[in-house]
Amino acid sequence: MSESLEAQIKSFVSRLDQLIRRGEQVRDALAKDSSNPASIVATRAWQEECGVAINQLSGGSKAHWLARSFSEAFLMRSAKGNASEGAAPQEIVQRLLDVLMQAATALSREDGGPVIIASENVPPCRFEFVHNPELREVLEKAYTDGRLAMEEGDYHLAMRTSCGILEAIVTDALEHKGQGELAASGAPAGKIGDWSFNERLAVAEKIGLIRGGCARLPAAARAYRDPAGNGSNAAISERDAKLAGQVLHVIMRDLNPGR
Repeated sequence: MSESLEAQIKSFVSRLDQLIRRGEQVRDALAKDSSNPASIVATRAWQEECGVAINQLSGGSKAHWLARSFSEAFLMRSAKGNASEGAAPQEIVQRLLDVLMQAATALSREDGGPVIIASENVPPCRFEFVHNPELREVLEKAYTDGRLAMEEGDYHLAMRTSCGILEAIVTDALEHKGQGELAASGAPAGKIGDWSFNERLAVAEKIGLIRGGCARLPAAARAYRDPAGNGSNAAISERDAKLAGQVLHVIMRDLNPGR
């Protein structure tokens, strides 16, 4: 096993351990009061982080056993074993905990188990859903650079890279819709390229291209290319960088539902 792969495995094991501990707290909170708004919000945020981790570990493949296990955790089985929607929140959390523990066990094997970890030979993320083909390779490179920046503790670069990718893919989706359709939906006047980052996100959400995932973007991320708003100069925390990355993955799923 190469030192690079070993370092990735150790990093993911640590990440999974943290998710498991948080999941146990979420599960216990739901057991006390499953209708508590704070518990519901915490559960959704945790589930999103689990989805991001599982997607990375499965190499973005929905056919991978981890990805399938993650999806099946949200389904309720009938007496005949058929899948249907609507498993209870506490039960879903426990199932997801089981999936995370399976992943951690697989990673603990000497060869890393059957889990796929992105490396130089396995692109961590593909952008086939982007309509402009010239952007795809640029975005893939930027995604890799942003992930490395996060691993190296350069949270400022990691957050700015995530926001840049987010803005690029949302802009691409808006341009594909066409100026006429956007105007009919009440979009601002002028070219899309003249809109602010926040305006692009707001229009994309209004016309249904994306859902409400951008609500979790921290203020520093929203001002990432606005020096007047300290987006270029303010100290960026690890939490801000992580949130920006998580929102990016949520929006990528919105724009590419078959992913």
